[in-house]
Amino acid sequence: MDLLELTKELNYKAVRSSGSGGQNVNKVATKVELYFDLKATLIFNDEQKEKLKTYLKNRLTKEGVLILSCGETRSQLKNKTIVTHRFFELIEEGLKEEKDRLPTKVPRAIKQKRLQNKRKTSEKKANRKPPKID
Repeated sequence: MDLLELTKELNYKAVRSSGSGGQNVNKVATKVELYFDLKATLIFNDEQKEKLKTYLKNRLTKEGVLILSCGETRSQLKNKTIVTHRFFELIEEGLKEEKDRLPTKVPRAIKQKRLQNKRKTSEKKANRKPPKID
């Protein structure tokens, strides 16, 4: 995956941020929104697109656009850096290959311990009952 090519496909939009900033918040657009069109990208093949689509299913719009935003700081540049970093982390995590799970056996000692505990519990409960007198 070529990061330089991928950054060319990203679109940024600066909007007014909420939160701290005083009067600055009313006149400066510091919040940054990142837009990435997953359907139209040329970087990923169809298999990778499908994998990302399933990983990002709750974050994509109906048109297949990923929208991330950051308004943590009062600096537009810092917010842009943060949101770009988040985007690359998401893509990296979405493309990660899952390891095959190797099934393991339950050790014999664990099975014996469980059966022993069952026996103890059974005896304990049996001793609570009143004795049968015929």
